[in-house]
Amino acid sequence: MVKKVHTDKNVLLADERTQQVVYLSPTHPGKTHDKRIADEANLHYPPGTRLTQDTGFQGYAPAGVHIIQPKKQMRGQWLSATDLIANQLKAQARVLIEHVMAGIKRCRSVKDVLRNTQPGFSDQVMHIACALHNLRTDFRYLRSDHYQLQLYFR
Repeated sequence: MVKKVHTDKNVLLADERTQQVVYLSPTHPGKTHDKRIADEANLHYPPGTRLTQDTGFQGYAPAGVHIIQPKKQMRGQWLSATDLIANQLKAQARVLIEHVMAGIKRCRSVKDVLRNTQPGFSDQVMHIACALHNLRTDFRYLRSDHYQLQLYFR
């Protein structure tokens, strides 16, 4: 286990259908809480948006948004069987977003420790990694059989 590493943190929004990064927050120090970053971003969502979030965003509930979040276990108590099953279903839906984050981390400079301390450099690296991920997903769609058949039958 690596200790005392200076890390950076970003909050991102991804579209579940297209698996593309829709929003990337500015870079914050790793010790900043996820909810605080989301609050500072002051995001506005269209009414009826479904927001799947992890437990790091406990208490983050913008107006007009349907929140899907796993239930946390209270200290000294156990979750009921229905809550455990509901958490498993929510985790299965969240796998798509985890794949988006893994696609971004294919750029090793995002995942590894950056030793360059210029201001804004880690923001730039994260923007490039997200842009490369979005480009890969665009080409994945263009190569799909569904898209190729649409072009063939025009």
